[in-house]
Amino acid sequence: MMNADIPGLLAALPEIVVLAMACVILLVDLYLPRHIRSVAYPLAQLTLVVAAVLTLVGADRSGYFFNRMFVADPLAVLLKLAIYALTFFVFAYSRDYLRERGLLRGEYFVLGLFGVVGMMVMVSASHFLPLYLGLELLSLSLYSMVAFQRDSGAATEAAMKYFILGAMSSGMLLYGMSMLYGATGSLEIAAVRQAITTMNPNDMVLVFGLVFIIVGTAFKLGLVPFHMWVPDVYQGAPTAVTVYIGTAPELAAFALVMRLLIGGLEGLSGSWQGMLTALAVLSMGLGNVIAIAQTNVKRMLAYSAISHMGFFLLGVLSASPAGYSGALFYVLTYAVMSLGSFGVVILLSRAGFESDQLEDFKGLNQRSPWHAFLMLVLMFSLAGVPPTAGFYAKLLVIQSVVGAGMVWLAVASVLFAVIGAYYYLRIVKLMYFDDPVDKATIAAGKDFRILLAVNALLLVGVMPWIGAVIDWCAAAVRALS
Repeated sequence: MMNADIPGLLAALPEIVVLAMACVILLVDLYLPRHIRSVAYPLAQLTLVVAAVLTLVGADRSGYFFNRMFVADPLAVLLKLAIYALTFFVFAYSRDYLRERGLLRGEYFVLGLFGVVGMMVMVSASHFLPLYLGLELLSLSLYSMVAFQRDSGAATEAAMKYFILGAMSSGMLLYGMSMLYGATGSLEIAAVRQAITTMNPNDMVLVFGLVFIIVGTAFKLGLVPFHMWVPDVYQGAPTAVTVYIGTAPELAAFALVMRLLIGGLEGLSGSWQGMLTALAVLSMGLGNVIAIAQTNVKRMLAYSAISHMGFFLLGVLSASPAGYSGALFYVLTYAVMSLGSFGVVILLSRAGFESDQLEDFKGLNQRSPWHAFLMLVLMFSLAGVPPTAGFYAKLLVIQSVVGAGMVWLAVASVLFAVIGAYYYLRIVKLMYFDDPVDKATIAAGKDFRILLAVNALLLVGVMPWIGAVIDWCAAAVRALS
């Protein structure tokens, strides 16, 4: 019996290591004297590096394990490596921010690592049960992180809203899974996919289960009209938490969509294509239009995130392998852009001052030309201006809907992208053409500055290898078919 479990344990070794280290860091932080508790940061970073090495070593290990509840495939490897890298950058960006506010405690890194475990479980789930458990582990970690600054009324309010709406969405998702179980007799995603091929796609129970799953997933993605929590959480949470929420969990959300809708419910694509089309149009439209009216940068980036999730859906609703790989490339690119954007917000912040208003970016070029240039690259990429990775990400998903015969949707998405370019370019205008309001010296560690530069320049530096990255994404999603 033990020998039969060894391959599964080896496949899940990265998850086991991250979970064990999260528990170790929790105990270390509890028993060490306060003045040396900063050891939690290097331990957390070391954990991510070790997990990445283990994932790379086991990259050629594929198959189903633990009674077909856990799957190891190229998609899981790619997403896990991206999650480690993004979380590594998030922890590095957050350290000084937390220290200056007296928040540098082990709990931040412990909750972050527990969230990583939840994301890893979601990425490798081939069964409804671990998929839901991974989602809940991630969600509970995020609720706690939003309320991490306990003396902040805004953070507490945001956490409460997030928790209530998140609980509702989890209930809807679980109810949808239970209806699919009732209709197909299985919780295994591959078995559900097989059962659907022999059933009437208009079966009432199947369609109702699909509707609940779409609604629950839309809440998690922050799609209109289930987006109410996104701007409040982004604004109310400490920026060190906002940068975590806006990056790696987006990849876990992609995994949720791919495992559920593509891996299990692709046979019902005729039903979910229309639902996703409506959600995508509403998200791109409302997200971009409302973002124009925002004066708070974090809130603006929240509505930007809503619109980008709409663009990401374009690749999924095309119901084609090219669309799926385009959606994967899009969500990877967006996570890097979001990481850098919030990184600049953290860079400009200091003790007693949150650089989260548009006017705080005025005259940044006069204060620091290099960091103004990095923000310019990030804003251009978010707007989809060539020659940045953001342009090719938008191009791929728009091409996928054109290939699916939905030319009107491609035209609408281009128009919404033009609208969205306004509020990104507005920040560029403030940085280069306005006089600075805040003239304080930008103080940040050398490691922070180097990582931020790598983060931003990656969006341009990757261009010579863009074809190879897209091929990697295509190979990863091919495993689902």
